[in-house]
Amino acid sequence: MKKIGLLGGMTWGSTIEYYRLLNEGTRKRLGGRHSCKILMDSVDFSELHELISKDDWTSVGTKLAQAALNTEAGGADMLLIGANTMHRVADTVQGALEIPVLHISDAIANKAKELNVSKLGLLGTAFTMEQDFISKPLSEKHDLEIITPASDVRAIIHDSIFNEFAVGKFLDSTREKYINIIKDLEANGAEAIILGCTEIGLLIKASDCNIPLIDTVQAHVDAALDAAIV
Repeated sequence: MKKIGLLGGMTWGSTIEYYRLLNEGTRKRLGGRHSCKILMDSVDFSELHELISKDDWTSVGTKLAQAALNTEAGGADMLLIGANTMHRVADTVQGALEIPVLHISDAIANKAKELNVSKLGLLGTAFTMEQDFISKPLSEKHDLEIITPASDVRAIIHDSIFNEFAVGKFLDSTREKYINIIKDLEANGAEAIILGCTEIGLLIKASDCNIPLIDTVQAHVDAALDAAIV
């Protein structure tokens, strides 16, 4: 099995899910006492959040590239950036490495293909929903149609991610808001919903909705295990 590099801490709650799912997936595929070969560099999300608040994405890219280099130096064969929003600097990180960065949009596309869907609702931070670092490769590379909620709803989602999920709050009232948002996207033609923030899957489960959900943590993990177990 190849060694998977993981950039964690964005946030650590979702990083726990990456670690759990990588190991559970390895055991399911290989059986017995197998566990996943993982080399993680976990960053301080507070430092990144401060840079993001200043719109200093250049420094975000520099910090994540250095963390990624640490995993490469430790023998990682590939890298996962354990956050959707941080894929805004995926090209910067990839440019610093010899090993491949497994882009989360490719993992999302794999799941959409499995579900045989082509029109997807996208939930995430304002950066993820309003910029094109996730939606562009999905549409141009994978021929998928991406829709997002209205601007006022996007603001609600963004606020919940940074002011609730990032500090470990997962409220029933917020869950109800998300369920209604998902229903609206379904009414607008979405065939599946991308949980395009790694914390949203800690709030919303498949049993909460009548429409398929693409949990990007699970999708990313599955893509990594496909590449690592050969």
